[in-house]
Amino acid sequence: MQEAESAVAAVKGTVGATATLAALPSTVARIVVPALDELGSQHPRLTVTCLVADQAQLRELTLGTVDVVLGQRYHHLPDATPRGIEISPLLDDPLLVVTSAGRADERPLALGELATHDLAVPPPTTDCGQAILRACHQAGFTPTTRYVTADIAAQLTLARAGLATALVPRTAIDPDTPGIRTVPIEDRPIRRLLFAATRHTETVNPTTAAVIAALRTAARRPG
Repeated sequence: MQEAESAVAAVKGTVGATATLAALPSTVARIVVPALDELGSQHPRLTVTCLVADQAQLRELTLGTVDVVLGQRYHHLPDATPRGIEISPLLDDPLLVVTSAGRADERPLALGELATHDLAVPPPTTDCGQAILRACHQAGFTPTTRYVTADIAAQLTLARAGLATALVPRTAIDPDTPGIRTVPIEDRPIRRLLFAATRHTETVNPTTAAVIAALRTAARRPG
């Protein structure tokens, strides 16, 4: 049925009326909102429903619950993309070291320097938490995880207060956020690949192609 719908849409060559996008919370401000604005301008008849969740995006795609997923894969972790899913890379997104503006200089840090820091990091059950732990172990130390939370706003608040150092994806940080300082990891960067995923079909669906094109345009804008 999906193949038939895609084939009909491809023959018509027109963008449909509805689409469902699943996205990570950390991508909403910098990618999802600009992409939805672009779609509203280019395809005013298209209504996009956006589901924001930390987990199970690709599973929802395989079940047919959503049409496009804005997902992530950390380079320190193995690729676990299910069969039948087509991946379109959007952006290589490094984690930045976030500290209080009053307690740090602006030089890049070696990952090993974080061995002496109290960290605010996501739970080890999350992709980001696993990637941080693996990277730190490869650098020869076990991180001191003083605060464990997947809430990026909470991580930034702890960093701003000088209570912890956070490791946060660049696209998830508003560059105008007061009271924090961000610097890159210079020797062993921790990066995630942001991608758009769809179910594989033999013909290109104009609706999902339009959504992916808008996501790609938003991802390439300087932040």
